[in-house]
Amino acid sequence: MSLSIELSTKENVLLVRLTGELDHHAAEDLKKQWQNALWEKNVKHVILNLEQLAFMDSSGLGVILGRYKEVMQLGGEMVVCSISPAVKRLFELSGMFKIIRLEDSEEFALLSLGVAS
Repeated sequence: MSLSIELSTKENVLLVRLTGELDHHAAEDLKKQWQNALWEKNVKHVILNLEQLAFMDSSGLGVILGRYKEVMQLGGEMVVCSISPAVKRLFELSGMFKIIRLEDSEEFALLSLGVAS
């Protein structure tokens, strides 16, 4: 299974929806698309929806951490929502939830960033 990447914006928020498997084969493509969207769409915050992400390895964590740093430099915030159990476990083990907030749904994530869904 490969990775499907859906990028859209809502006000000043970039919505990143990932489906499939995020491994070292898909990580570089995700990084490029995500970076381009951050700069082209002039957004400040990112919501990362991982509801349909079945698998992620350390290269995926690296891409997310790198984009987190870019968002912080913009003065924004990254929020993860709708995370699958397997990927949630990886986030917990890696300590990602110490820096990235988790919300139950995309709707709650948008509201937490001050954007009405």
